Amino acid sequence: MKQPVLIMGGSGQAGSDTAAVLREWHPDLPLAIAGRNLDRARKVADRLGDATAVTLDLQRSDLGLPAEQSFSAVVAAVRDSRLHGLGYAQERGLPYLSISSGLVDIAPEVVAGAQRASAAPVLLASHYLAGLVVLVALDRARDFGRLDAIRIAAVLDEQDAGGPAALDDLERLAAVTSAGLVRRDGAFTWVSGDEAEVGVPSIDGVVLPGRRIAILDVPSLALATGAGEVHFDFAVGASASRRRGEPASTEVLIDLEGTGPSGAPLRTRRHLFHPAGQRPLTALGIALGVERLLGLRGEPVGPGLHTPEALLDPALTVERMTAIGTTFATI
Repeated sequence: MKQPVLIMGGSGQAGSDTAAVLREWHPDLPLAIAGRNLDRARKVADRLGDATAVTLDLQRSDLGLPAEQSFSAVVAAVRDSRLHGLGYAQERGLPYLSISSGLVDIAPEVVAGAQRASAAPVLLASHYLAGLVVLVALDRARDFGRLDAIRIAAVLDEQDAGGPAALDDLERLAAVTSAGLVRRDGAFTWVSGDEAEVGVPSIDGVVLPGRRIAILDVPSLALATGAGEVHFDFAVGASASRRRGEPASTEVLIDLEGTGPSGAPLRTRRHLFHPAGQRPLTALGIALGVERLLGLRGEPVGPGLHTPEALLDPALTVERMTAIGTTFATI
């Protein structure tokens, strides 16, 4: 592939980590590290090799990039509030992936993608860990004949919330709504106030105060499995490993309930844990999406709106997660 993948926000945590994963998997894949600060972008590009640094201006429809420059894909590892990155990709027929448009502010991105559905493949990956939790749940769901309930509970360590852009995303989403989206009795509905306040169990048994949130994982899992009850509980606080005096980790409880292939009741509860926190997993989720969009694994993806579970193989995802140090504990 001769044209580089343009990583918007490539000098930030999510962007630079994603670039490192792609470089490890595909040493010959050229990358363009794009950011407002050219010196920072150059440092990332120099570490990677076969990468260039470019200045990015998200307020311009051409992103401030030279007209003669061409790319193979556009990755928005930073908030693309004007959707200039998406428009740039659509104009050129390039695959586009974004991770920062939460469920409550995704409408402009969905409309832009739908209005020009034949222009380019658009991967909406603003899920937790860029879709990895959904894929792990779907991998476990294959043990069921019918899924009735999917309950997710995630702990984000306050020291592992990401760089300035990620913190801005968290603050924006928290300011937009304190209500959570759930599926209950098969219907999507909002919960707020006391009903949205929940305790989130950590892997060591400590229960942290949290909230039932509005996140794309809920409709993705509900519609992929048919489960009539789906919710996602979220807490920000000290992770179990930091309470032991170790670095911040990330942990997610995935609780599935239904019936097995024989019709007998079945419930599985599994903790996902990574000792280095959310950064390596978020980068992995983005990299898997880029790899799939470009046809570096499987066929290239056609134009239209896509979600991670529609494109990525759950078993391969779990395999890749395990390879970078993720553990899964059944409880």
